[in-house]
Amino acid sequence: MRISDVKLRVLENPESKGGRGHEIVQVPGLRRIQYRHQGRQEGEVQSVRQSFLEVYTDAGIVGRCTTTMNAHQADIVRDHAVGRSPWEREALFQQLYKGTRWVYQPPGWFGDFDNCLWDILGKTAGLPVYALVGKVRACFPVYLTGGDMDTAGYLRHIAEGKECGIQAYKFHSYKGGKADIPIYREVRQEVGPDYALLTDPVSSYDLREAIEVGRVLEELDFVWLEEPMHEQKMNLYQELCRELTIPVMGTEMLMHDMGLTSQWLIQGATDRLRANARHGTTQVLKLAHMAELHGANIEMNGQGGLFGHIHAHLGCCIDNTDFYEYFNRGSDGLRKLGEPWGLLNAPLIEDGHIKPNDEPGWGAVWDEDKFTSLVVETH
Repeated sequence: MRISDVKLRVLENPESKGGRGHEIVQVPGLRRIQYRHQGRQEGEVQSVRQSFLEVYTDAGIVGRCTTTMNAHQADIVRDHAVGRSPWEREALFQQLYKGTRWVYQPPGWFGDFDNCLWDILGKTAGLPVYALVGKVRACFPVYLTGGDMDTAGYLRHIAEGKECGIQAYKFHSYKGGKADIPIYREVRQEVGPDYALLTDPVSSYDLREAIEVGRVLEELDFVWLEEPMHEQKMNLYQELCRELTIPVMGTEMLMHDMGLTSQWLIQGATDRLRANARHGTTQVLKLAHMAELHGANIEMNGQGGLFGHIHAHLGCCIDNTDFYEYFNRGSDGLRKLGEPWGLLNAPLIEDGHIKPNDEPGWGAVWDEDKFTSLVVETH
């Protein structure tokens, strides 16, 4: 079997309208200058677009994944992959990973090509990807992620998650440590000691705040403290990790770079790794095994490619990971995201867990007519 083509398909759904993007605004009430984002109030609302990468073979088997790759990157992959066997997945990974410097791309740029090769492997073998890697659990616990709210808003959101069995919640907050601490205490008191709480201040703290808040989180039995400071200063994260017993998880803005993010764990600047399979399943697995040998976890960021399919698989074949990150409302939120693009079977949230199906590859089932009708660009 040989790779015969690589195509980037851009779809547009005229029935769905996107936001106007983000603008940077200053956070009020702090003694230092700090910023956050908010939705732009002006600008044109446009139809939503979604890109997919497809890898074709001369055997008629096609790997398809959602992607953030652009047309130039797809062309680079096509130039190196056509005529090669998809079974050379590791060789292609090494060539593109080591050659990233020489094609002037950011680390992790070819990850969705790697995901397509895993899809082809599973479809050819007649097995789901989790079975190819090795299954460690039948389903994967979910935490619900919230935005920047007050206590009442967080409690309402937690209650919505409980309706589909979710027993874990992650805060996002931009208000600073002094404003966050009473909210964390109030929510812990309301949900009780057995409900899992996590927090991500999105680089809103300085080192002093991160230590002060971290000690409160230890008292309140939070699972982890995520990205409390900007990640460009390894020395500050090393000091934070030394001061706290609660796991600190940095590297979200570094996770595309396998070499750099691994150094943060080796140098004691993070206790857990962040990863997203848009940078490639092969990279995620390499980092997961590296973290396992250091006694650390890897936690996947976001809902993942194919509207949940990819991260659901990886969560069920990586031992040292705790949660799937979920942003939507209700048990069918992922399915509602996938259906406008022709994906019929994005995973459901059931009893607070997500579960990959047993179809070959990533298990995605498509309405091909609908998918094709939405294509506006092919590269």
